[in-house]
Amino acid sequence: DVQLQASGGGLVQAGGSLRLSCAASGFTFDDYAIGWFRRAPGKEREGVSCISNIDGSTYYADSVKGRFTISSDNAKNMVTLQMNSLKPEDTAVYYCAAAPEMSDKTWSAPFEYDYWGQGTQVTVSS
Repeated sequence: DVQLQASGGGLVQAGGSLRLSCAASGFTFDDYAIGWFRRAPGKEREGVSCISNIDGSTYYADSVKGRFTISSDNAKNMVTLQMNSLKPEDTAVYYCAAAPEMSDKTWSAPFEYDYWGQGTQVTVSS
C-alpha cells in the first residue's frame, strides 16, 4: 500500500521554526516528486514547495521563498520541509503528496499528484 505520513506540525510563535517530515512507502520513491501543500481555513489548497527525486529540482511558492527549504533523503524515503521565520499567515494544515512527473509549470497543481498523505496542523501565533 502507498503511504505518505506527514509529521512535525505544532504551535509556534511568529518568527519561530518548524520542520515537517513526509515519510513515503509503497512506491518507487526515486521516480517521484514530493510536494507540500497547505490549506488554511476558508482558503483553497495551496502549493508550498516541491522537490523532484528524479533530477533534484526544487520549487517554492513566492510566499515562502527564502523562509522554507525542502530536501529529500532518498536512503530514508523521506522529504523534509524546514520552515523558518514563520508568520501567522502560514497557519494551515500541511499535506505531502507524490507525483510521477513535475515541472515549474505543474508542481503547484494538486491534480498532478497521485498520492496524498494525511495532514499535519501548523499554527503560528502572533
